[in-house]
Amino acid sequence: MASSPTGTPSAAELVNVIALDGPAGTGKSSVSRSTAQALGWRFVDTGATYRAATLAVLRAGVDPEDADAVIREVRGAKVGLVTDPQAPTVLLDDEDVSQEIRSAEVTAAVSAVSGVPAVRALLVELQRAAAGRQGAVVEGRDIATVVAPYAVLKVYLDARPEVRARRRAGELASLGPVAGENSLTAVEAALNKRDKRDGQTNKLRASDSAVHFDTSDLTLDQVVAAVVGLARGRGVLPAPSAP
Repeated sequence: MASSPTGTPSAAELVNVIALDGPAGTGKSSVSRSTAQALGWRFVDTGATYRAATLAVLRAGVDPEDADAVIREVRGAKVGLVTDPQAPTVLLDDEDVSQEIRSAEVTAAVSAVSGVPAVRALLVELQRAAAGRQGAVVEGRDIATVVAPYAVLKVYLDARPEVRARRRAGELASLGPVAGENSLTAVEAALNKRDKRDGQTNKLRASDSAVHFDTSDLTLDQVVAAVVGLARGRGVLPAPSAP
């Protein structure tokens, strides 16, 4: 793992952050990216760092269940993020792997890799460095509780299981053949399996101070408008000018 840039902010310094947490298929990535565009802030997809680390493990032929070997491989990998919300990019050893990390193989192994505490510690440092001090919308599973617990705004997104599966299937279909099997039935089974696995390893929980949104019956624009409105209420953005 490439070392974090000098001056990586501590958790206490990550105040200018909007933290979006929640399970897969709730709209986190789309909401986070659109919110970052609205604010002119960085967009940090922490899940992508775990996927890039998992891809490094798979490329090396390492068993994702072998924690010691996984740690060695991740330490030697160079994971990077381009945080421009207009063109977010995930890098592994300076190669753009933004599409490859969404493959079925990576998805099947990412829970095992991300469940290794030492891997999470390494990548949390990288995520904090990517967020910086100037303002970032950061999405994942533990942003408000671990990565940026002092974030100015914490949001937890959720949705009904069938809605999550339908959205996830659509995301995979948009990626093309590299995404692997993306039928609704297969995706729903994969989400259920991942939820169960994650419940035993990198447990997902909402921050006590997070604002909860069930996005099942809301459009992307509605959720983004609500988050931006909350950001204005916290002083992140000025209030709109009167007509």
